[in-house]
Amino acid sequence: MRILLLGKHGQVSQELQRCLSGTCELTVLGSDQLDLAKPEQIRQHVLSLRPELIINAAAHTAVDQAESEPELAFAINATAPGILAEAAAELNIPLIHYSTDYVFDGTQTEPYRESDAPHPLSVYGRSKLAGEQAIQAAGGMHLILRTSWVYSQHGRNFLLTMQRLLQEREALNVVADQIGAPTWAGSIAQTTAQLIEHWCSGQAGPWGVYHLTAQGETSWFGFASAIAAHLQGQGKPVATLQPIPSSAYPTPARRPLNSRLNCSQLQQAWHIQLPTWQSALSECLTVR
Repeated sequence: MRILLLGKHGQVSQELQRCLSGTCELTVLGSDQLDLAKPEQIRQHVLSLRPELIINAAAHTAVDQAESEPELAFAINATAPGILAEAAAELNIPLIHYSTDYVFDGTQTEPYRESDAPHPLSVYGRSKLAGEQAIQAAGGMHLILRTSWVYSQHGRNFLLTMQRLLQEREALNVVADQIGAPTWAGSIAQTTAQLIEHWCSGQAGPWGVYHLTAQGETSWFGFASAIAAHLQGQGKPVATLQPIPSSAYPTPARRPLNSRLNCSQLQQAWHIQLPTWQSALSECLTVR
């Protein structure tokens, strides 16, 4: 199968390249080959490659930075996915696209379902929601996979930042009132590979929007504590962790307090079993 993967150096893209390499004819395009901020290039470039599946793992993911550059965030996160979806529909092929828990405002007490009304708090969240809507408006086959708190062994993410700060400082304050599911990029890639396999073997569920996170829940403080425990298990000294409320750590972009996503629909419709966040973290920390 000829698969076009957009996004070259991102966390999910790198894990997808690892998962899919050798199983398909994979074309990976980074921003130097196809700049998603320049929409006039996208359609013709995709049509000329004539893939059988498009995976869009590219995004403007700098949540706070997006507040000061909304036009760029919307170009990459909203306009570009819509054009990709239109090109996919023209080729009569599916598009797999990744979205975020930040499309919700976090005021709900239960984990969010796909049917719950989005209400993003930030430019990033609004741009990602607009991307979802543009893909749906194109009318083609698509999977929009909303995930949360993505981390890996590469790039810029909470895991790598905590590993560094825990060893540099004596004490560290971490937000404890935002609740969600840390999700390893490797789990997202492995699940995506399973979804492709189910589609190819005629066992696909319905196209549409699905939630894809690790099972279970914790706070950023709980996630940091698990990272600290791993470092301590290696005999490394770590900082003392102190839980703080979000109000004590103001950021340009507001974050939802409840980032929990109910993933039962993906599990039932596509027969996918998702790992717990603790087991996925352990697997991530053993991958080299």
